[in-house]
Amino acid sequence: MKILVINAGSSSLKYQLFDMESGKVLAKGLCEKIGLSGAITHKRPGKENYEADYPMPTHNEAIALVLKLLTDAEYGVIADVSEISAVGHRFAHGGKLNKSCLLGEEEIKYIESIIPINPLHGPPALKGVAACMALMPDTPQAGVFDTSFYSGFEPKTYIYPLPYEWYEKYGVRRYGFHGTSHRYVSAEACKFLGLDYNSTKIVSCHIGSGSSITAVDCGKAIDTSLGFTPQEGLPMGTRCGSIDPSIIPYIIEQTGMTAAEVNDIMNKKSGLLGVSGVSNDARDVWAAADQGNERAKLAMELLVHYAKKIIGSYVAEMNGIDVLIFTAGLGENDRLTRQLIGDNLEFFGIKLDREANMNGPRGENLIISAPDSKVKVVVIPTDEEYMIASDTFELVK
Repeated sequence: MKILVINAGSSSLKYQLFDMESGKVLAKGLCEKIGLSGAITHKRPGKENYEADYPMPTHNEAIALVLKLLTDAEYGVIADVSEISAVGHRFAHGGKLNKSCLLGEEEIKYIESIIPINPLHGPPALKGVAACMALMPDTPQAGVFDTSFYSGFEPKTYIYPLPYEWYEKYGVRRYGFHGTSHRYVSAEACKFLGLDYNSTKIVSCHIGSGSSITAVDCGKAIDTSLGFTPQEGLPMGTRCGSIDPSIIPYIIEQTGMTAAEVNDIMNKKSGLLGVSGVSNDARDVWAAADQGNERAKLAMELLVHYAKKIIGSYVAEMNGIDVLIFTAGLGENDRLTRQLIGDNLEFFGIKLDREANMNGPRGENLIISAPDSKVKVVVIPTDEEYMIASDTFELVK
């Protein structure tokens, strides 16, 4: 069975085609500049990439091009679109949809209804679904939701200390995000280490341009740093993370900015970019810090500081820790950030092997804890697309 995975952004669309019998990726690619000039990169293992500019006024043209390339005599990997058994779509927010599901009229209407609490990610994901339904009307479409991994939270975890009617009337609660990634790496880490997932205490650090840390206790997510939106918790590339909420009305009063303008700054001009004044890319920020830029150094220190605090709180919440995971862009590739986060956590039984961390191979599962560390520390490359394909396969097989 072949499953196509679609991850649609506002002006981009990532895709992967999986053969579920072998678990292999047959082809993958990226459509960019949708609504503008349009461009695509199409990759097949063992063959040259196909790259071209191509007009894509909407997501419909992008999906049509993807299907054309997948079935192309020269660049394709299947003979006909009918070989695709189902399409799995990544949704950051599922609201009350607490598990992956096939998408029908009722589910789509509900996802449309929660756009006010998911304005960045909801609309483009729905455009991807609509395009696939138009071009593949007989192919099942499935939704896989980042928030569903946190559906088992206890009320003490997801309720904010605000008027309770805000939760009842407006859905104000902690939802959590990056759940598909945390679900994959936490299970993969146990498989890699030969541990029982259902009896292991895990702290999973998904650190990239967007970051979150999740506590997984015996196979169940019990807390996470992202909340009502993907803004809470760690400072990120352009997002501020957790701040005193009174800062917002204060800045509005001082500057005359609107709430929307302040919100835009907190999401797009804060975090590493806002503090360093250099970039939202940690590589650029580290380079500036190495050249003596104190604000750049401070930006990275803030990220490390917040990460340590959250890890410590989750160890307390679970009454222990067996595995610490690093994943996503910085977690998998930024060796110095990993080292700084892992340093001085010996009280919890966490001790890094500096040589393994700084010089170990990239792009594969890697143990970076010292031999005498009581806690296993690992780098696990995330694979959200495979999780989406796997969930979709289970729904339609």
